[in-house]
Amino acid sequence: MSVFQKVALATLIFTLLLMFVGAVVRATGAGMGCPDWPKCWGKYIPPTSVEQIDADALPIERYKKKAERYGRDPAEVTRENVLAEFNPVHTWTEFINRLCSLPIGVFTLLTLAMSFKFAKKKPIVPIAASTATFLVGLNAWMGARIVYSGLQPGTITTHMALAVLLLCVQVSIVWMAREQPWTLKVTQLGRKLKWFGLIAFVFILVEGIMGSQVREMTDALKKSHGDAPRIEWSEELEQTWMYLVHRSFSWAVLLASLMFYWVSRNFRIGGAGWHEKTILAIVLAQMTLGLILSQVGVLRIVQVLHIGLSAILVAVFFHWLLAAFGRRKM
Repeated sequence: MSVFQKVALATLIFTLLLMFVGAVVRATGAGMGCPDWPKCWGKYIPPTSVEQIDADALPIERYKKKAERYGRDPAEVTRENVLAEFNPVHTWTEFINRLCSLPIGVFTLLTLAMSFKFAKKKPIVPIAASTATFLVGLNAWMGARIVYSGLQPGTITTHMALAVLLLCVQVSIVWMAREQPWTLKVTQLGRKLKWFGLIAFVFILVEGIMGSQVREMTDALKKSHGDAPRIEWSEELEQTWMYLVHRSFSWAVLLASLMFYWVSRNFRIGGAGWHEKTILAIVLAQMTLGLILSQVGVLRIVQVLHIGLSAILVAVFFHWLLAAFGRRKM
């Protein structure tokens, strides 16, 4: 593996790690742990108690302007209300989330700088690296928008969609960086395998979009229900059409994944590989986690695993699609 590949792969791994950490932020309700950005409570190192906050130094007027710009009522943003929301656990959870984004920025810039050596031989590589750099910046901007909008519905789903797009671009860079990119070898009858894979992948993306909408609903429930048992959340979610469609569509995802695995096992040379096995295993795990969320309650650890595994699933499946559609003619 070349140095460029290692740097590109490190960028991808840090992105996956950040998505797990971001899931922790979502599950714990720590998204507003820092009311400002890029600082946190007006400091580069956040406080551990409300007494450490210099209330007079907080740029309340700037908070109000940004809140109004992003559709939030500025009248809600007062010094008293902001201080009343201070939670040291939430603050440091969100701060760690931001720290985890730093390596992504560093390695993304390194990938971009190193990608220009492919400018003549593989110009698509620096183009992809430039796209990844743009998406990292755009996601950082979206992170600030989420903070100042007070977790406004729609912003989180957009943030997640951009993160998934970034994952796909990063996977592409890792795949293209090889002298001879990995390609899928299939039998004569297995030439339609890639289309089974593409259909299953699209199903997974659609399910993920609906899942992000459901997660926005759980954020709203956390605000309205406080410390009420989380099993009550499931009961209320069942009254919404989005949750019901999301839950029902998961069976279509499972069926498409099983068909994809069966075709791979029978028509790929050498049978189903680690990609296909990993994809099916994660889909089965996601079904199990979904049942726990609906029948037991919206448990934090289950939410984190559900979101994090989705990111890994997208990365592995997209890598497989690149090999499938980029395979040599046999």
